[in-house]
Amino acid sequence: MSDNQSNISWHSKSAKDVMQELESREEGLSDSEAKERLTYYGTNELRKRKKKSIGKMLLEQITDVMVLILIAAAVLSMLLGEWAEAIVIFTIIVVDAVIGVIEENKATNALEALKQMSAPTACVRRDGEESIIPASELVPGDIVLLEDGAIIPADIRLIQENRLAVQEASLTGESIPVEKDSETILPVDEPLGSRVNMAYTSSIVMYGNAEGIVVGTGMDTEVGKIARMLDNQDELDTPLKRKLNSVGKTLSMVGLVVCIAIFLIGSLYGRPWIPLLMTAVSLAISIIPEGLPATATIVMALGVQRMAKQNAIIRKLPAVETLGSATVICCDKTGTLTQNRMTVTHVAFQQAFQQGNAVSIDELKGFPAENRELLYIAALCNNAVFNPECPGEVIGDPTEGALLTFAGNYGIDPDVLMEKMPRVFEQPFDSVRKRMMTVHKSGNKIVAYTKGAVEEMLPFCTHILTAQGVREITETDRKQILSLCLKMSGEALRVLGFAKRIMDHVPVDESENVEENLTFVGMTGMIDPPRKEVIQAVETCHAAGIRVIMITGDHKVTALEIAKQLHIFREGNSVITGPELNEMTEEQLKEAVKTAAVFARVSPSDKLRIIEALQSNHEVAAMTGDGVNDSPALKAADIGIAMGKSGTDVAKDASDMILMDDNFTTIESAIREGRRIYRNIQKVIQFLLAGNIAEILTLFVATLFNWDAPILAVQILLVNLITDTLPALALGVDPASKNIMKHPPVKSGTLFERGLVVRVCLHGAFISAATIAAFWVGVNTDSYAAGMTMAFLVLSISQLLHALNQRSNSESIFFRGNGRNPYLFISIVASALVLMLILLVPYLRKIFSLTFLHTSVNGGRG
Repeated sequence: MSDNQSNISWHSKSAKDVMQELESREEGLSDSEAKERLTYYGTNELRKRKKKSIGKMLLEQITDVMVLILIAAAVLSMLLGEWAEAIVIFTIIVVDAVIGVIEENKATNALEALKQMSAPTACVRRDGEESIIPASELVPGDIVLLEDGAIIPADIRLIQENRLAVQEASLTGESIPVEKDSETILPVDEPLGSRVNMAYTSSIVMYGNAEGIVVGTGMDTEVGKIARMLDNQDELDTPLKRKLNSVGKTLSMVGLVVCIAIFLIGSLYGRPWIPLLMTAVSLAISIIPEGLPATATIVMALGVQRMAKQNAIIRKLPAVETLGSATVICCDKTGTLTQNRMTVTHVAFQQAFQQGNAVSIDELKGFPAENRELLYIAALCNNAVFNPECPGEVIGDPTEGALLTFAGNYGIDPDVLMEKMPRVFEQPFDSVRKRMMTVHKSGNKIVAYTKGAVEEMLPFCTHILTAQGVREITETDRKQILSLCLKMSGEALRVLGFAKRIMDHVPVDESENVEENLTFVGMTGMIDPPRKEVIQAVETCHAAGIRVIMITGDHKVTALEIAKQLHIFREGNSVITGPELNEMTEEQLKEAVKTAAVFARVSPSDKLRIIEALQSNHEVAAMTGDGVNDSPALKAADIGIAMGKSGTDVAKDASDMILMDDNFTTIESAIREGRRIYRNIQKVIQFLLAGNIAEILTLFVATLFNWDAPILAVQILLVNLITDTLPALALGVDPASKNIMKHPPVKSGTLFERGLVVRVCLHGAFISAATIAAFWVGVNTDSYAAGMTMAFLVLSISQLLHALNQRSNSESIFFRGNGRNPYLFISIVASALVLMLILLVPYLRKIFSLTFLHTSVNGGRG
C-alpha cells in the first residue's frame, strides 16, 4: 500500500486494480486489519496547526515601526522625568495594541467547520458483515455502502452503483448532481468535477445506492487537501497595513535624519545635552501621527456599520478599505453570478424545429393547447416535489425541480394531476439509458411518458407531435431536432427531450421494453440563469477600472455564455480551462491572467494558483465564493467574500467579508464604501502629516538658528491628540465624491499618490513659517513664554483651519458637490473651545507651559 494515498490517481484505475493495490476484498477488511491500518494512517479526521497565542499577537503589535518609535520616546521621557508625556504615549500604545489583538483574535475557524461537514457515521462491510461505525474509524481499503441522503464519509473509488447521483456542490461549486459510473476508467488529468467513478468526502448522495472502497481518509482526502492549503497559508497583510507601514518607515527615516542633524547642529552650538534630548523627544512625537492608527480604525469601524445596513458583514476591519483598492474581482459562477436555481428558459416544438430556433419562455404568450402534453410529462415524469413548508421551494433534483416549477407556471398542479393520472410503473433514470420513464393511468388509457437526452431518445421515436396532430417522424425531422438541440447546447442550455406512448397494458417489470414506438413531443432548454442585476454591477466595476473574472467548475461553453450575458467577457479577453491551466508554468499563468476573463473546469488548487498569479502581477485580488472549494482562494485573496445564504461555514470562516443577501451587486456598494474610506484615510494622513511636517520644520529651523525650542513635547502632544484628532475623525466620515466610481483603483504599496507629497510638504512649510514668525514676534516683543504660547496657538489654529482644505484637492471649500459634513465644523469649533479653555484656565496653562497673552504683545512694543 502507498504511504500517501492522496497522490495516487485512483480514478484512472479499475475497481479491481484499486482493490488489489489496497490489499482489500469484497467482504471487506477484518477487524484486526482495520485496527492495524487505523494505527498506521491515523483517524479519518482533519488536523490543524497550533493557534497563535495572545502573547505572540501582542508582540507583533508592539514591534510595528511606528509603535517602536513611540515606545522609545516614552522611555526617554521617563528617563528625563517627563512622566505626563510618558503616560500619555504609553496609553496610546496600549489602546492601539489591544484593538489590534482583538481583531486578529477573530481567527478563522475554517478547519473546525470542515470537520463539522464530515459524516458522523459510516456503513461498512468488515469480515463479510455490514455494520455502522464512527466515520473517524474508516481506513483505506474499507468497503463502504452508500444510500440516499448519505454524506460521503471519505474519498471512495466506486466498485458498483445503482443509478447513483451525488451532489458535489460544496466541493466543485456546481449544484447539479453528478451521475456516477463505477465501470468508467478516466485519464489521470481528469478534472475533479468529471470523475464519475469517484465519491468524495462531504458530498451528498441525492439518489441511488453504491458500494465503494475507501482510498483516502483525513488529510489525504480532497477536502483534506483544501484544509492543508488553508492551514499552510500565512495571514496576509492588507493593502492598508502595507501602506501604513510604508508611512511609518518613511517617517522613521526622515525623523532619524532630522534627529542626527539637530544633534550635530546643537553640539556645534555647544548646547547642553538635556535640552537636546528633550528636543529629540519632541521630534520623535512630532514625527509619529499618534492619532492615525486610532482614527483609521474608527473610520473603518464606522464604514463597517454603514455596510452592515447594506447586507455586507465585515469580519476583519481592514477588509472594507482593501475592497476599495481592489483591481480584480474573481467570482464563482454558481450562486454568486447566477441564481443557483435551474430554470426552464426555452421550449421547442415541431414548428421550432423547422425554423431552427427555440422559443424563449419570456416570448411565449401562452402555452399552445396542442403541445400542453409536454407540461404533463414535465410534471408527472418527475420525482421532485414542492416543499409544503416553504412555498416555491423544491425538494429533489434541481433539473426535475426546474421542470416542476415550469409546469406550475402554466397552471399545472402536480398533486392534482397525479391524482387524475396515478403512476403505475417507473423506469428510473440511469447513466446508460440517460432517460427516465413513468407509466400512468388516465381513465381507461395507459400512457407512458419519457424524458431524457434527446440523442438517446430520438432513435426510439417513430412519430412526432405537430400542430395538426401526430404523424410519422421523418429523417428531416430527426436532423432538424438534433440540429436545434446542438444549437441550444452551444448556448449553454441543458436540453431535455420529451416523448410519450399509448400502451395497452401496464408493464410487469423493468425487463420489458417499454421505450419503443415513442411519439416525440418537444424539448426544453434550461440553465442556472444569471442574476439580471449583476450586469449593472459588472459595468460599474469596469467603469471603476476593476476587472471581473469568472472562476467556475462548470464547462467552458456554459461559463463563456454566462460571462457574455453578464458583460464579463469582452473583446480581447480569453477563456482558460483547468487542463490548459495545469499545463502552464507559473510565468505563463502570470501572463495569461492579464487577459483571462473566464476560468472553467477548475479545481480548488487551480483557484489558488490564479489568485497567486494575479497577486504576483501586483493586483489587489478579491475573491467571491460559497463552497468548500473556494475557501483556500478566499483566504489567500487580498479580500475573500463569502455568500451569507448559500455559503458553507468553511467559506464564511475563510473570508474577510460576507454578503448576507448573496447578491453580487452588494459588492458595488462595498467598493464605493471602500473607496470612500480609502480617500478619507488619505485625507486624514494628508492632514496629519502636514501638521507633523510643520512641527518638524519648526523645531529644525529653531535648532538651526540656535533658538530655544519654540514648542515643547507636551504641547506637540496636545496639538496631535486634540486639535488633530477631532477634525481627523470628522474627515474620516466625509461623504464620497460623486465621481468616486469613475476613477481607477489606487495600486497598493503606498498612500502617497502623485502630488500628495508636494501638498503635504507645501502645506507643512506654510504652517511652519507662520508658527516660526509668531514665535519670533512673541520673543522679540515680550518674552520666550509669550513667543512659545503664540507659536502654539498659531500651529493649533492653522491646523484646525487646514482641515477644511482636505475635503478636496481640486475644489474650493465653498463647493458643495462633495456633500455636507457638519461633523467637521463641529469638531473645529470643539477643538477651538478646548484651546480657549487651556489658555484661559491658569492651572491648565501651567501644565502646558503656556502664558496669558496681553494686548501689548500684539502692539509691537519692544
